[in-house]
Amino acid sequence: MVAPAYQAGAGMVAPFVFLGPSHLTAIALTFATPAALSAIVRRRQTLDESIRLGLAFVIAPNWALWMYLLYAKRWLNIGNEIPLNLCDWATVATFVALVWPGQKSFEVAYFWALCGTLQALITPDCKYEFPDAQFTLFFVYHGSIIAAVLYLVFGRGMRPYLSSFPRVLGWTALYAAAAGAADWWLGTDYGFLRAKPADHVTFLDALAPWPWYLPELALAALFFMVVVYSPFFVRDRFALRAA
Repeated sequence: MVAPAYQAGAGMVAPFVFLGPSHLTAIALTFATPAALSAIVRRRQTLDESIRLGLAFVIAPNWALWMYLLYAKRWLNIGNEIPLNLCDWATVATFVALVWPGQKSFEVAYFWALCGTLQALITPDCKYEFPDAQFTLFFVYHGSIIAAVLYLVFGRGMRPYLSSFPRVLGWTALYAAAAGAADWWLGTDYGFLRAKPADHVTFLDALAPWPWYLPELALAALFFMVVVYSPFFVRDRFALRAA
C-alpha cells in the first residue's frame, strides 16, 4: 500500500520510494560511516572510546525518539509499543557492546544486526520520503545499529567465532519464545511469527504461506548467519595454510 503525500511545513512530503535515491543514499551512508570511523581510529586509537560512546548515544536516544514519533502520529498500539521486535533486542545488544565491549554482547549484536536489522534497512516499513521525521528516524535507528557492529569489526578488530553460533542461536530462540508468547497472548505479530507484513515488501514474501514459512525462516536465519560469518572462516583457513 502506497502512502499518500502530505503537507509538512512549506512543502509536500512524498511517499517512500523503495530503492529510490533517498533509500539508496541511506543504505550507502550506513556502510560509509563505519568505514570512515574505522579509518580515523586506525590513525588515532585514543578516539575509540569517544566513537563507541558517540554511536551508543545515537542509538539509544533515537530509539526513544522513534517511540515518541509513533505516539505523536497516533501509530502507537499494542502491536508496536512493546520492545519485542528483533531490532529492539539488537538495540540493547549493540548498546552494551559499544559501552562495555565484550565478546558475548558483540557476537549477538553482530549476527542480529547483519541478519535481521539489515533486512529492515533493505525492505523498510517506511511511509514517507526524506526529510520526513519517520524516514530520518527509521534509517538513523536501523542504520546506526549496523554501522556500530561494522565499526566494532573494522575499527576495533572484534569478530565472531564458530563458538558464537550456539550462543547466538540460544538468544535468538529466547527472543522467538518471548515474541511468540506475546503474539499468542495479545494477538500481535512481533517477529512476524503470525503473519507476513501486508503493507510493504519483505524477504518473507519469497517464502511459503503461514505457518510453513516459519521453519523456512529458521533455516534462512541460519543460512544468513553462515554467510556473514564466512569472511572470518575464509580468513582463518588462509591463516592456517600460511602458518
